[in-house]
Amino acid sequence: MNMRVLWLLFAVSPLSLFAQMPVGPGEAVSTLQQAIAKAEPGDHILLREGIYPVHNLTIDKSLTIEGEGRVILDGEQKGFVVKIHAEDVIFRNVEIHNSSFGFMEDYAGILIEDTRNVLIENVLLIDNYFGIYIAKSSDIILRDNRLRSNATRESTSGNGIHLWYSKNITIEGNDITGHRDGIYFEFVEDSHILKNISHNNLRYGLHFMYSNRCVYTANTFRQNGAGVAVMYTKDVEMRKNRFERNWGANAYGLLLKEIGDSQISENVFENNTVAIYAEASNRMIVEGNDFIGNGWAVRIQGNCVDNRFVKNNFLENSFDVGTNSRQHYNHFEGNFWSQYEGYDLDLDGIGDVPYRPVRLFSMLIEKRPESLILLRSMMVSLLDLAERVMPVLTPETLVDKKPKMRKL
Repeated sequence: MNMRVLWLLFAVSPLSLFAQMPVGPGEAVSTLQQAIAKAEPGDHILLREGIYPVHNLTIDKSLTIEGEGRVILDGEQKGFVVKIHAEDVIFRNVEIHNSSFGFMEDYAGILIEDTRNVLIENVLLIDNYFGIYIAKSSDIILRDNRLRSNATRESTSGNGIHLWYSKNITIEGNDITGHRDGIYFEFVEDSHILKNISHNNLRYGLHFMYSNRCVYTANTFRQNGAGVAVMYTKDVEMRKNRFERNWGANAYGLLLKEIGDSQISENVFENNTVAIYAEASNRMIVEGNDFIGNGWAVRIQGNCVDNRFVKNNFLENSFDVGTNSRQHYNHFEGNFWSQYEGYDLDLDGIGDVPYRPVRLFSMLIEKRPESLILLRSMMVSLLDLAERVMPVLTPETLVDKKPKMRKL
């Protein structure tokens, strides 16, 4: 049986196939440091309920470490709490508190570095600078963990889950709040983020750059300072996520910068300042999404090319589409627009009159943002009406020629 298969057996079983070592008050081994020193590769260390002071604890053997009852590993703000450098490690059912905070070192509750095949499961991380920090590693699973911090400034806070130069990472079912960024990717490939909740973080719920071929499925990003940012990346799939209440002067549901060949489908964007902002992003498919009650549903800059917006629902947004250019090379077709006022004489479910989703007033706001204060004025309504009757200033090619009459 190879090590990969053996490790997978560990990941689904609560007990190791090797020796079990109970640790805690009244046991022959009372500290986790002693237990790791005595253990053989493959052993299972069972921590009894209690509080264990732990500073820069290094796991350098293939072990299963598991808590029984409430087990707290307290870093006492004296460095990292736990460092994992060995392969085939399982670490579950504990709490990790109080790593150091610092500007010269990225202290973390759990540091995983230069290794592979690690499972972190059902761990509660409280008041750590970085929650879980993964670097130069592969085949890591982070599952059903909770990460809590009380950060007040970006400059003095770290990220909840931070990945750098890693691949084949699975982040599933975690709840992350109170950090700078909830989840951060940089130079990460072939990884999957699914069923996480990232909320009330200072900056981004999810922030990733230079990270190709990653999939983001069924996550919720709620009330983060600036929403979600995806930058300098290609071959990304974002599906069935929720982007909710990311509201503020510089907030987005989803910010896309220099993204290519990616798919955004079946997501819900609700009550964001801007649901999707796209800059220098090309060949994206945006399909089957719901844009509900946003300031702008889509703000797509003139340097975006060959993107397809099809079969989406645009429902009660202040502006369906905004742009900074009259020249556009993107395709809108078969969407439902709640502000569409056309008709369907042949009853085929498709509007007989094309819909132009860019309001003239939205073009003026691009030039003069302060004019937004006039949004509800009679003058603006007349201005938009005149432009719909005789389009002159809005993009001629940004039009949905087959708008749906009913919500998709």
